[in-house]
Formats: sequence, C-alpha cells, structure tokens
Amino acid sequence: MNQQSSFGPVPASISRRAVLGAGGAASLALLLAACSPGGGGSTASQPLKFWNMPWGPTSFLNEDKRIVAGYKPASGFGVAQYRQVQWANFTQTFATAVASNTGPAVSSGGGTQAFSFESEGKIAYADDLLAAWKKNGIYDDFLPGLVDSLKTKNGYAAVPYNLDVRLLWYNKALLESVGATPPTDWTSFEAVCKALKAKGIYGYGTYSGAGGATGQHTLVSHMINNGGGLFDADQNPNCVTPENIEAMDWVLGLVKNGYVDPRAASYTPANAYTQMNDKKFGMIWDSSGTPSQVDAATASDLVVADPLVGPSGKKGTLFFPNNIMMYKNAPSQAASEAFLTYYYQNMKSLWTKKTGIGLPPLKSIASAAFADDPNTTKIIDSWQPIGKTFGAPGQDTVFLNLAKADGTQPMFNFAQSILSGSTTAKDALAALQKALTSA
Repeated sequence: MNQQSSFGPVPASISRRAVLGAGGAASLALLLAACSPGGGGSTASQPLKFWNMPWGPTSFLNEDKRIVAGYKPASGFGVAQYRQVQWANFTQTFATAVASNTGPAVSSGGGTQAFSFESEGKIAYADDLLAAWKKNGIYDDFLPGLVDSLKTKNGYAAVPYNLDVRLLWYNKALLESVGATPPTDWTSFEAVCKALKAKGIYGYGTYSGAGGATGQHTLVSHMINNGGGLFDADQNPNCVTPENIEAMDWVLGLVKNGYVDPRAASYTPANAYTQMNDKKFGMIWDSSGTPSQVDAATASDLVVADPLVGPSGKKGTLFFPNNIMMYKNAPSQAASEAFLTYYYQNMKSLWTKKTGIGLPPLKSIASAAFADDPNTTKIIDSWQPIGKTFGAPGQDTVFLNLAKADGTQPMFNFAQSILSGSTTAKDALAALQKALTSA
C-alpha cells in the first residue's frame, strides 16, 4: 500500500496494519496472557494519558499536540498528557504498558489492536460515548458504515479515526496518448491495459515485495468487487469460493497477457513509484496518498478512476478504519469520554492543515479539507461508501482473526504467486486457506 496517505512520512515500506497483521495482534494477546495485570486505583482528577501514533510528519505531531494541549477538563477531570508512540515495536510498547496498568486511557494504534485488547478484557466499550455523540451531532457526521465496522458482540471496541482505502488511479496523459478512456468495469480495464501495452506501458500497476502489502490488499479488493472475500460469517477463513476464483482468474489473465510488470511480485513501494515516474505504469491500484509518493509532473496527471463494476455487477473495495480506543484502566471512563468528545470536536485542523493523516472519518471535515480536491472528493464520495473490511463477505467489521491475514507471510506468498503467474487461482486460494486456518 501507499502508507503516506494514512501514515504520513513513515517510509512506505512499512505498513501499520501489516506490522500488526504479521504478528502484532497475536503478540499483544500472547504478551497479555503472559503478564499478570496489576491493580487500578486511579481517580478522575489524575492526568489522562492519550497515546497517538505518528500518522503524519512533524507537522502532524505539532498540530496534534497543540489540539491536546487546548483541552480544558471539567472540574474533577485531569489534564490530558500526550505521548507519540513510534511504530517500531509498538505492539510490545502497548502490551507491556496495558498489562502492567501503566498504559494510556485513550489511544490509537494498529488496525486490530482494540480487538486484541477487547479479547483480554482491557477495553472500555464506546457505547455510552456514541450515545452521547448522537445527541451532539458527532455520530451523524461519520461517513457511512464506519461506526458499525468497529462493533463486537459485546459493544463498540473503538471509534473511527482515519481511513485508508484501496482504489484505482490512472495517468490521464498516458491514457490519452494511446487513445484510451478510463475504465468502468473489468472488461474495459483489460482494453485499456491492451492499448497501454502497445506502447510498452503496464496497465496493472502494483507491488508485493518487501513492505508492499498493497499488492495483497488489491487482490482482496478484487474479490470484494466480485462479491467475495476471505472470511465467512463466523469470522473464519473461507478463501476457496467461486467469486474469489473468478477474481483471481481475472488477475492471472492480466499477468498472462503481459499487462502486469513481471517484477511486480517483488517490487517495493519505491520500485512501483519509480515505474510511475518513468511512465511505465499507466494505472496503479493504491491508496489516497499516491500523488505524494511520485514526482510533481506525474502527480499532476493522476486521476482517481470510478469504481469498477465486477462480473457480478457489483462494486466494492477494501478499506481500513483506523481507530481510537478507550481502556478500562483510566482515571474514569467519563474522563476518557469527555476528552474524546473534545478531541473529535477540534481535530479538523489535522486535515485542513494537510498534516499527512489519512482520510477523515467525519463528513464535515472532508467538506472543509477537500472541497477543492476532486480526487479526494471522489474517493470519499464514490470509493469509501462501497468499501468493506477484511472481514468480507461474512462480516463488514474488524475482528481479531483479521490479524492472520493482513500483511502476514501467507498473504505475501499468495499475492506473489498470483502476480508471478506461477499458480492457478484455485491452488493459490487453497494454499492460502490452509495457511490462514493453521495460523
């Protein structure tokens, strides 16, 4: 993926969800199981610890700290203490702190982090907070489907914070140079690829080497686009389905026809963006921050395509609702909820000041920050509403079992086998099913 859209200046070779998926959530669970939790004893007037991740460059950190510093707690509630937790070893940082009751009251973190801690009984559910937000307008301001994507059988484990969406970009100058119009479905996508190939340009831009979890995300997006996905209604892997086989057969056909760079299976994000700058990729499956990863000339030619219609007649893609969670070990849940209400009512500047954070979860922020940005507006208006989580098609929610799939070695193996054309769709999906089931 292009990490910059959601994760700012941190090298695009590091996927936050991939780090967690590669063992982070499992590590949290194991570490928590191995540690004996300490006692609480907090009072509401104690400082409230807010730990956030580096979702952008220094400009994000400075603005985020400024927002938190402006929090004026009501009588009886403590001031907010800010800490930025680096992505390197963040799972261990949180696991150790939460297990010893020295962790935050409120934090962001990895994509499935809240669900790992929820399974350990450490999360304070957000149901009461969301009920209050229904009264003050915040709840109705969320983009469609976001809040419910974080619901568990026991309650809401977190609230949406910033978003990452898989989508299709095309280089309008390159398409015009071969007389092609932007694709609208899988058949017209192939036609554009064929026209680009005649000029030595690859139509299906992607990458699945070191740090390149976007390659696997894109394949799952195609499954979702065709009504499929990796998990069933019981949150268990269910990979070998007709919808998934058809989607992967389609990609294998693109590989066979030479529309996919033969080196894409091993490309890092930097390799892929170099191909774009060198006019070798006419289209690329990536995320909202792609223009920030390429040179200015290339960025000026990039346009967000309309969502493609799959053979099933459906539209769909993969998206990731990064989130903020509350913990039971806090001065008080009322204090945590008061702080989060303040934060959500005042966080707009993280986007209006272009600090590098991902897409906003609130419609009002999107309108204020991207009114003059047709590409981001199209992502929010056309791609986000059709997005589904990694839990599709069985559930459109985030849950702990997703950590087996996102950014893990079985998924890298799967993506590389498809993009290299070294397998059949059914065999690749069967191998993935076996690996995810045994994980």
